[in-house]
Order: sequence, then C-alpha cells, then structure tokens
Amino acid sequence: MLDALIALGLSELDGQVYSALVVAPKATVEELSEACGVPVQHCCKSLTRLTQQGMATRTSTDRDRYLAVAPEAALGTLIAHREAELHTARTEMQRLMDLFREASQFTDPARSVEVLTGGEAIVQRLEHLTGASQHEVRGFDCPPYIQELGANLPRQRQQLKSGVRFRTVFDRDALAWPGRLENEILVSVQDGEEARVRPALPMKMIISDDRMAIIPISFGDRVLDAAYVIHPSTLLQALNALFEAEWARAVPLQAAIGTVQESSEPDADHRKLLPLLAAGLTDESIARSLGWSARTTQRRLQTLMRELGAGTRFQAGMAARERGWI
Repeated sequence: MLDALIALGLSELDGQVYSALVVAPKATVEELSEACGVPVQHCCKSLTRLTQQGMATRTSTDRDRYLAVAPEAALGTLIAHREAELHTARTEMQRLMDLFREASQFTDPARSVEVLTGGEAIVQRLEHLTGASQHEVRGFDCPPYIQELGANLPRQRQQLKSGVRFRTVFDRDALAWPGRLENEILVSVQDGEEARVRPALPMKMIISDDRMAIIPISFGDRVLDAAYVIHPSTLLQALNALFEAEWARAVPLQAAIGTVQESSEPDADHRKLLPLLAAGLTDESIARSLGWSARTTQRRLQTLMRELGAGTRFQAGMAARERGWI
C-alpha cells in the first residue's frame, strides 16, 4: 500500500503515518510515532499535513487522538488530482507533437499520418482536437459511437461561445440513433452548430481547422478500435475537399428530419416541375413549357423547394433524387 500512496504524491513518511492510522483509529501522536518508528516531532508534522489534505482528522471527544479519513474519499481525491495532472500532461504532449509534426512534415513525410489504438486514446484525442480548435471544426457523423451521448456538448458549447464555427454533415442513420437527435444533435444546433444531412456518408471524420483530421480505421463493414490522425499533408487537403463536396450536396437538418421516414410521393404539379428543374430550365422556360403564368411558376417552385428543404435549385435536384422523385 505504501508504494501506491507514494505514487499518488505522498511522502514516504506521510504514507507510513496514514497507513498506521487506518489500522489504529483514535491513535495519539505518540502511538503513531512508535508504530512507524519515527520521532514524535516528525509524526506530528506528518499528521498536520494529512489533516490539511483531508486524509486525517481529530476525534470529536479527544483532540489528542486522530482518525483516518476513509481511503475511498481520501485516496479518491489524490487519484482525481493525479488524473487531472496526467490529462494536462497528455494535452501538452499532444500540442508539442502537433508542433513537431508541422515542423517536420517536409523533412519526414511519414509523420503526416499517426495511428491511435484503443477507445480511450481516441476519445482523448477527439477532446483535444475539439478543445484546441481556433477557427472551425468540421465533421462527418455516423454510427457507431465510442463516446457517451452528449459527452462532448459542454466542450463544444464553450468553443461555440468563443467564436469557433462547427459544421457537421450527419448520416441519416445518426438521426435515427436512439436519443441522439433530440438529446444531442438538436441541442448542438440550438447552441449554434450548423448541421446538414446526407443519406449516407463515406466515413466518420472530424477536422480541426486545416491542421488535423481523425478518421476511424475500418475493415469491411466493421469499425476497429483504432483511428488514423492525419496531419498537414496532401491527404488532409483531400479530406478538406471531400467534406466541402458533401456539405454542398447535403440537405439542411430541419428539412431532412422529416425524411428519416419514407417520403411521400410528389403531387401532380411537382411531378411536372421536377424534370424541367433537373434539366436546368429557367423560370420563364418552365412557365412556357407548362402553360403557367410567371407568378404561378414561381409560387410552385418556392413550394417545391420549401418541401425539399432546399435553398438552391441544385440542392432541390439532389434532394428530389435522394427521395426517389426523379
């Protein structure tokens, strides 16, 4: 037990005194001094330190006698402090590694790709990536998930408040994942995240600024407990371009929510409009083709685009194709 206490930051003497007090409750300084084989003066100073750290306390009936605070509480605090210190150290290590990779990307191209193994390591790097972003976080979101539902919301909310932009393209399966839409996705959108939806995404991915991306390593249809970390390189530039292409083709979230279920068939007017819209005809040409007035044509086009949740003709065509309308 003594080695474990020393590993948590206690001195050897304090570890000895606390261990002795655990097995000898209500002991006096003299009794503890004898049990540990140390001078009374040293033992008294150790008890003072243990009391200040919340690991020991005087008895209520006799102030000359001491009790050990339950190890679960006393050591739990020490463990929490040490874990916080280790987390800070890992974060600093990752920051320095980012700088190291950036400086050596031309002299050692192999360092542009890193492999993470283990769910804990991946989650920790994702947290670091989100927290260290200064301008924008972009991502492809699709099941399965390694983080608990809503675990990243506080960190993301803080980043949004500081001015970091978040853009996410969600796979339609992400909207159907139990509890995720209502308890996480819509909450993030309310906080300021920009969200769009695609029927299917090529991969799960998150990109921080233009300096780092994380994508899972998969084998067939199975996602392994490992991930690639992509540092500044041609590959990262390609992932940036892939995100922007999917973002341009995606449908805004609010319009896509209703399409998680089977979409209804277009009405007769929409069936007439869609092929002409997909062919790139102007409003005037569509009006002439269908024998509608300009006002009627514009009104029906606006109704169609609103139903599809599209802001442009291109998005309307893509959304209609995804619904199987054309």
